[in-house]
Amino acid sequence: MLVTGLVLAALAAALHVVIFWLESVAWTSPRARATFGTTEQEAAATRVLAFNQGFYNLFLAVVTAVGIVLTASGATGAGAALVLAGTGSMLAAAVVLLVSSPDKRRAALTQGTLPLLAAALLTAGLLTGVSL
Repeated sequence: MLVTGLVLAALAAALHVVIFWLESVAWTSPRARATFGTTEQEAAATRVLAFNQGFYNLFLAVVTAVGIVLTASGATGAGAALVLAGTGSMLAAAVVLLVSSPDKRRAALTQGTLPLLAAALLTAGLLTGVSL
């Protein structure tokens, strides 16, 4: 369960790197506008906010990735703490999105499913000592 949790955490981190790219680099592009359902005018008006928000997603991915590396290197306590902090924050952000914007349920589920599964399996693996 531990390894599966780490793999899912890595996938969650990768997804958040993609979200970073869409928000901080490509926010006004047709692809990002289609993904987030914004018009050209809305994207232009919110570009600075999206840029900042994208970096939050990147930092969550980095914290999670560092935790994965530490856990895989044998520093299980520190590594697991970072993975759980990263995935827990990703999950919390998805819950906030769902509660504040119910029309964005699909995005919230996309953003929150991998971190939820990662945190659950990592925790189960730590508690039971099961590595797969």
